[in-house]
Amino acid sequence: MKTEIQPAQGKLGILIPGLGAVATTLIAGVEAVNKGISKPIGSHTQMGSIRLGKRTENRNPKIKDFVPLANLNDIVFGGWDVYSDNVYEAAMKAEVLEPGLLFSVKEQLEKIQPMPAAFDKNYAKNLDGTHVKTGTRLELAQQLMEDIQNFKEQNGLDRVVVLWCGSTEIYYEASDVHSTLAKFEEGLKNDDHLIAPSMLYAYAALKLGVPYINGAPNLTVDTPALIELAHQTQTPIAGKDFKTGQTLMKTILAPGLAARSLGVRGWFSTNILGNRDGWVLDDPDNFKTKEVSKLGVLEDIFKPEDNPDLYGDIYHKIRINYYPPHGDSKESWDNIDIFGWLGYKMQIKINFLCRDSILAAPVALDLALFTDLAKRAGMSGVQEWLSFYLKSPQTAPGLPAENDIFKQLIKLENTLRYLMGEDLITHLGLDYYEDVFAKQLDTL
Repeated sequence: MKTEIQPAQGKLGILIPGLGAVATTLIAGVEAVNKGISKPIGSHTQMGSIRLGKRTENRNPKIKDFVPLANLNDIVFGGWDVYSDNVYEAAMKAEVLEPGLLFSVKEQLEKIQPMPAAFDKNYAKNLDGTHVKTGTRLELAQQLMEDIQNFKEQNGLDRVVVLWCGSTEIYYEASDVHSTLAKFEEGLKNDDHLIAPSMLYAYAALKLGVPYINGAPNLTVDTPALIELAHQTQTPIAGKDFKTGQTLMKTILAPGLAARSLGVRGWFSTNILGNRDGWVLDDPDNFKTKEVSKLGVLEDIFKPEDNPDLYGDIYHKIRINYYPPHGDSKESWDNIDIFGWLGYKMQIKINFLCRDSILAAPVALDLALFTDLAKRAGMSGVQEWLSFYLKSPQTAPGLPAENDIFKQLIKLENTLRYLMGEDLITHLGLDYYEDVFAKQLDTL
């Protein structure tokens, strides 16, 4: 039975905390696509197709034609940043996209001026925010809610989503103030500094029933208090951390090794990058947050408790180094020590010269469009079916994460089939051969 989904009528606002390299690449890219200058390569919602029914039916529509997603021409961008540069200026400084392409959409980008950010330097010590709000945690949250409501009214929007593209905050674990919504709101009143800036944006959005996506490894909507608020206001949440470069490669390669029952002794990963994210991650406290997010990927795919002979003693090491000359061009190296038949050793080497924001922008777009769809479909709380896009997928309490990208894709596509009343696909395919066998018997 098809789910009742409100139509994607009118305009969708995408509000972004952190108008840096990823956000400006996303915004400029959508404007370029709308002008017919470029193609939305890497966006599964725009370029991907989905199989419906049996293989023999040959029904493979584009995803954007199958589910009622917002049209790219109906998107209005806005956001907050600790620096006052408009999106054109910020994009030029980020040096991700060529100046010629940016100039072709300059008029649209210059119109987007960031609102002052809710900022606490203790959570990103390498940033010197000058374009910031002042006040207690409660006052900041109230100001953010006013920003969201004003943005919606001023732009004649029907719906809004909030998409965190800001920096990685320092590592810390959930405490009592995050345990219930009541304690969290009391913490806001008490200006509790264990409430991070990202949580203020999430609280403001969820309080207004606006979907929130956590594109960084920050502790944010994976806290009981904000999960409770998401259910209270019937609002979708998704997180955490965009799956882009090195981790994307891991979630593609590791499932293949596991599928062939090949053993893994060690996986060493190192990166160099020079954008604002790299500068923030140069601080050990911020790197710790990213490290925990990246380490969990292999632990969920290679389960030593299930197969100690293959994965009982994996040594997994990750390093990220700030290297300004590379800018947004991140380079990652992986050395993988594996073993096969009779324990014989082998190695795999990967050198991935990627563009971090080029990989992240389509992921951010798809997450925004899909969470808007989820809201219109009456879905609330954790949207695990969006794990396909995320490095450290959020799940229901007590439920282990699934990091195999191929299983994640099956879950995503089956969720879309379910919403649209189509049969789920198991890829079993036995019925084809049973039919053939039955016909052969009939001819005897």
